[in-house]
Amino acid sequence: MIGTLPTTWLVFAASTLSVLGQTQVTVNLNTQYQEIDGFGISQAFTRANEFKALSAVPRQQGLDYLFNTTTGAGLTIIRMRIGAQTKKANNESFSILPNNPGGPNSPRNYVWDGDDASQVWFTKEAQKYGVTRFIADSWSAPAYMKTNNNVNSGGYLCGVQGRRCNSGDWREAFAEYLVQYVKFYRQEGVNITHLGFLNEPDFTASYESMLSNGQEAASFIPTLYKALQTAALEKEVAITCCDAMGWDTQKGITSAMLSAGMEQYLGLITSHSYTSDPRNIMNTGKLKVWQTEAADLQSRWCTTWYGNGGQCEGLTWANKIHTGIVNANLSGYIYWQGVEVNQFQAASYLVASDGRTVTPSGRLWAFAQWSRFIRPGARRLGTSGAPGSTSVAAFRNSDGSVVVVFTNNGGGQQSVRVGTNGGSFERAEAWVTDNSRAVAAVSVGISGGIATLTILARSVLTVRFS
Repeated sequence: MIGTLPTTWLVFAASTLSVLGQTQVTVNLNTQYQEIDGFGISQAFTRANEFKALSAVPRQQGLDYLFNTTTGAGLTIIRMRIGAQTKKANNESFSILPNNPGGPNSPRNYVWDGDDASQVWFTKEAQKYGVTRFIADSWSAPAYMKTNNNVNSGGYLCGVQGRRCNSGDWREAFAEYLVQYVKFYRQEGVNITHLGFLNEPDFTASYESMLSNGQEAASFIPTLYKALQTAALEKEVAITCCDAMGWDTQKGITSAMLSAGMEQYLGLITSHSYTSDPRNIMNTGKLKVWQTEAADLQSRWCTTWYGNGGQCEGLTWANKIHTGIVNANLSGYIYWQGVEVNQFQAASYLVASDGRTVTPSGRLWAFAQWSRFIRPGARRLGTSGAPGSTSVAAFRNSDGSVVVVFTNNGGGQQSVRVGTNGGSFERAEAWVTDNSRAVAAVSVGISGGIATLTILARSVLTVRFS
């Protein structure tokens, strides 16, 4: 185990920790940054149905690839979609309040099928692996609650700032609707921990969508918080906002919400990365921030780790995760889809199946190098020193283990010595991912509390010290 830490930084002399041709990396155990909540995926729309419909062997293989901490990625967050359609279409999730009650103050007749397009099955399977973080997002309010009377094509929630409807103010009804969705899942044995009422509110989509800016969101958030209070869920379910199309847009929305005093009600700021990646700090006050949807929507499916730096490649996503966690202080990072069946034309998911076999991508192994070893509750630590082509990130898990992730983008291998600002490592384990291996164990030399590592070209090496 790591020994007792001193209260001050212990500076190592270069003559002690540097060897010709090696780079010294020091982990500062006393410098802590954000808490890590985890890494995850979604099986929204029809994907959970298709996954569940696989025969037993490939279905189990797919689940293991996503959640197993020994053979898979060890993912720890599931993102669900709260449907708004008035009837089941294409086996998608649909509204739990499909019929207009007649007005915002009329009695509401909720409908629950206990399945939610197999999202209930998927979340319960994830729980078997220890997953406890579930974020549910609404793409749109039901049509009769919106200015355009349509679940698709944007429109606004009736009653938010500047958006009036002849039918009345639907904010309280929509808030109750979202909380009822949470209650239905609790009835099934799944505790939703995060609840969002918007998805890409800066984008008018042909599918379910609803528009909002920061001020309009702020005129609904207290209502949703009150509905959670009424259900005695405000301490168990965090309100999230707003899943904008890109990091830069979410910055503006967040600023407007915080200026309106929403920090007291919100539990999490969320963003997507389709128009801009998380590359720098967003002012979120004391709130955490997650990247809740990211994917390569342009490339064909590929399993490549590194080829030419393309968007579907694993090393590309290893770099995206590093930048988001280290440069933007993300506490969570979610890829769009986990497993898809017979959809080989896109790279928007991490694992593919033809119905008989299951194939992981290099992107899955990029996530594995983080999620398998950096567990929920870990704290990012300060580091100093790194080879020119290699990025370094360090974390301390709640069990006391220290994990360091090295991402080498260069064409040559790097030799590194790793020490800390105090204490002594007794044991070190390491795993490498490159073009020939997927999270394969490799040997680590450790002597006098200093680990000696070789980081191969175009690879990620994750080291766990205890």
